[in-house]
Amino acid sequence: MTMVSNWPNAIAHIDCDAFYASCEMARRPDLKGRPICVLSSQNAIVVAKSYDAKALGITTGMPVWEAKKLAPHAEYLAADFRYYGQISDKMFAILRRYSPEVEVYSIDEGFMEMNGIRTLWRKSFRQLADDIRLAIVRETGITASVGVSVTRTLAKMASESNKPNGTTVIPGKRIERFLADIAVAEIPGIGRNRTALLRKFGVHTALQFTCVEDGMMTRLLGRHGLALKRELCGISVTGVETEPPLPKSVARTASIGQLTTSREIVSAHLSYHTMRLVSELVAKHLLTRHIHVFLTLATFERNGADIRLEIETGSLRRIMAAVKTGFAKLFRAGESYRGCGVVATHISHAASATPDLFGFSKEDTRQLDLMLTVNRINKKYGDSTVSLAAIQMVKGRKNRPRFHYPLIMAG
Repeated sequence: MTMVSNWPNAIAHIDCDAFYASCEMARRPDLKGRPICVLSSQNAIVVAKSYDAKALGITTGMPVWEAKKLAPHAEYLAADFRYYGQISDKMFAILRRYSPEVEVYSIDEGFMEMNGIRTLWRKSFRQLADDIRLAIVRETGITASVGVSVTRTLAKMASESNKPNGTTVIPGKRIERFLADIAVAEIPGIGRNRTALLRKFGVHTALQFTCVEDGMMTRLLGRHGLALKRELCGISVTGVETEPPLPKSVARTASIGQLTTSREIVSAHLSYHTMRLVSELVAKHLLTRHIHVFLTLATFERNGADIRLEIETGSLRRIMAAVKTGFAKLFRAGESYRGCGVVATHISHAASATPDLFGFSKEDTRQLDLMLTVNRINKKYGDSTVSLAAIQMVKGRKNRPRFHYPLIMAG
């Protein structure tokens, strides 16, 4: 491994600690010190847990009944994704105070471009990382771990190495010492199968990973492995990506919550999913050209239909018509259904759309203005404040919110 200078490049990785569980503790201080499990999928699956719950053997994706055998005294809470999104938005707003170049990697973690930031703030990277952590806990009530290094992969590994609520700074000249203590399985992107393969060739640590000859690395892991090796050697392959990549699809799906043969109930759930899907397309300035509709039978078998749209669109009216066409093809009277969903594919940016020959997009522009207004109202007053009349039975089935919004509590 070739020695690199201390700071040829600087990237920070900020990762919230046990994010969903920490959000719950931020608004309910009485939960602190208790194992917490956050549930989803009709409250049947553990989707997140606190460190205390993890220590008891509870894992993400574990059925609730199994988790309760391990920890009957734990607190089991239904997920509140809107609230978690509020905390996430606040956290990223804090990051943007320190650097204009921030990548939203997921709801609870991001990367930050740090080149030149030391001079601007007249502080070391460690001091800046500590300032960021303190600002997050002070303003949101949750903790985060921060890693700073010369590549995004090393920065991510640095933050993971000192959780929770820790700061780790890895300059170029400390990379070898840091990697010597990291198991190859802890390298981002190296899963169980790749770990087993590398161990067969005597690669057990991240430092040994950097010593694999390029030709052998290509044979073992392909171009991905070679890029990963360069990142671990201190050569930045991918920087901070402030523009999110274009998604391959946008989906809204869920269980109906019961077995039903009712055409009206299944149709209402599909309309609800369609409203949410179009809302996301509009909010992210995206268009779609294909819609996939599916119904899940009582046997868990899925039947689907694909509809090609006339033009690239984000129009609720046009997409809803496509969904209704798909639903008419799929629904069978007397059949029991347990779930449904809508998936938009062939996604494109609205800014790059080509005007259509027959002027259909002019009507879509009016629909866009309507949805932007709906989004603003729903963001201010709560999801589904404004929605389609057809989905009222879906809204009525939902539990009342456990808290009113906004609610961000911090000491």
